[in-house]
Amino acid sequence: MLILRKIAVTGGLSCGKTTVCQLFQKKGAYIVNADAIVHQLFSPQSPIKKQLIELLGEEIFQDAQVDTAKVAAKVFSNKEILAALEALLHPKVIEEIEKQYNQVQKRKEYTVFIVEIPLLYEIKKAHLFDTIIAVISDPKIAKKRFKEKTKYSAEEFEKRMTHQLPTSEKSARADFTIENNGSYAELESQVISIYQQITQE
Repeated sequence: MLILRKIAVTGGLSCGKTTVCQLFQKKGAYIVNADAIVHQLFSPQSPIKKQLIELLGEEIFQDAQVDTAKVAAKVFSNKEILAALEALLHPKVIEEIEKQYNQVQKRKEYTVFIVEIPLLYEIKKAHLFDTIIAVISDPKIAKKRFKEKTKYSAEEFEKRMTHQLPTSEKSARADFTIENNGSYAELESQVISIYQQITQE
């Protein structure tokens, strides 16, 4: 029987988790992105749209699109709203991940199923995965990437990081750690090495 390994890729903000997952995809892994599932849950067709409006206000939906800046401003300045939003979203995200895993398992085409899930430890779902990979970066490099990608300030980076475990702790708990401080080739080399190990187990 073909075994489909369920693997989580987690890590700090702007550490390169998505790039790592793209590299694993090149090697033949099936990839699921937890943030993409959240994005779908924020769509106008979302099954939880009513609850989102009750929690965050109708103004978050602008021209059939979610105003992510307004959502971020609300949740990252109010711990109670953030906790309520996470309690609403996270079970739905895990439900969708499990659904996709079961679908992929039935297809019998893949041996590696990878989920990019930034808040894995924070939502206490590490036990759902066979293997955990943490992607870490020097904080200065991560902050620079965050500012370039999002156009937000360094202060916004720090504010968001207060809602996450330190990357050092994520790394300590993980089965593998990928350091993303160098070149793309160096990153790819680490991914290839880990992929070989997890597929030979």
